[in-house]
Amino acid sequence: MKVKLLAMSLLCLFTFGTIGATEASAPDSTKTEKSGRGLKKSNLLIGGYGEIVMTRNFFSDNYLRYSKPEAYANDRGHGRFDIPHMVIFLGYDFGKGWTFQTEIEFEHGGIGAATEIEEEEGGEYETEVERGGEVVLEQLWIQKAMFDGRLNIRLGHIIVPVGQTNQHHMPNEYFGVYRPEGNNTILPCTWHETGVSLWGKTKQWRYEALFITGLDSDRFNRKNWIKGSAGSPYEFKIANTYAGAFRVDNYSVPGLQLGLSGYAGNSFRNTLSVNKNEKYKDVKGTVLLGAFDFNYSAYNFIIRGGVIYGHLTDSKLISQYNMSMPNASVSSKQAVASDAISIGVEAGYDFFALNPKLKADNQKFYLFGRYDYYDSMFRTAPGITNYEWCGRNRVAVGINYYPVKQVIIKAEYANGIMPTGFNNEPSVSIGVCFAGFFL
Repeated sequence: MKVKLLAMSLLCLFTFGTIGATEASAPDSTKTEKSGRGLKKSNLLIGGYGEIVMTRNFFSDNYLRYSKPEAYANDRGHGRFDIPHMVIFLGYDFGKGWTFQTEIEFEHGGIGAATEIEEEEGGEYETEVERGGEVVLEQLWIQKAMFDGRLNIRLGHIIVPVGQTNQHHMPNEYFGVYRPEGNNTILPCTWHETGVSLWGKTKQWRYEALFITGLDSDRFNRKNWIKGSAGSPYEFKIANTYAGAFRVDNYSVPGLQLGLSGYAGNSFRNTLSVNKNEKYKDVKGTVLLGAFDFNYSAYNFIIRGGVIYGHLTDSKLISQYNMSMPNASVSSKQAVASDAISIGVEAGYDFFALNPKLKADNQKFYLFGRYDYYDSMFRTAPGITNYEWCGRNRVAVGINYYPVKQVIIKAEYANGIMPTGFNNEPSVSIGVCFAGFFL
């Protein structure tokens, strides 16, 4: 029973409108610099964000820990150092409403390889992988702004703002050392696709509608649902299917942002080779997503939260198709659920705001708590095994300390509370991160 459900690479800042990938409104439409004649407008913006973290997990990392939990109940655990994200933003205003942005992300330290001569192996040349990260182009678009920013047309590689974390994914926009676990498990995060976006903003509303390439059902799996299906493992993005997405935000109440977002698109046959078997001729693999989120900031409190629900049609046939694929394919060859869910809420209070001297110095110290429930196999089609360990509750408590506005030192204790029969997953994490502009 699923009753537990109760319970910048380049920040999108262009001179006339948005700031970073989150597209929060900029306090000033242009950057200025001092010159001999006074203040001079600058059309170039450079910024970024990054995280360096250390985690000690007090549970096993053995790949059999879910299939044989009793064998790993007393595991000593394991520790990890990581650089989850290092992002560089670059934006430029060409004038007449035309702007450009790109965002390059180095995940987990980037990648590294070197060619070496192996003296102990006959002097052979060998290429070795020295670092197992990724380098990702998350945004690359050109935009035309019209009607004082009330209507903007954006073409290129863009963020898909479905769910709270995709819209607000910089480290100063969530309390945890890592991005919220539920959002980051069942959806691509940060989700970016190639297409066209129409968006605009007024004093009380922000809207966005997107036409983008579809997902690839080959890469769906039980643990992460549709997470790994965005982007492309090839040198180009296959576009046999298309999708639409939207987001609407309201700011009518001071300090409160309410967001509603959604997505719809087919995912089957969005791959290089398609099985011609008649069994799959009517399979579409339509992905439907609905999300609601909120952010309240007032009286020294920040309270954030949201829910995401997703449905996949033809999940049984897609599971059968994926599990029949050859080992050399990009598929995980696993069953996938028909429905997935993520619910999360966090709240923090800035205790330094009680001290006038610290507040005047722009220092902040938040004590926070967070709760998540998520399940990548919330519902499954008849005949598809429901892996209970894919659903869990997670609680966390911790601190965020801002010595200056752009730097955050984070620490948290978290516990993944597993279903009966599985081992809980407690951990302690410490991190330092930044988010800001250099020029």
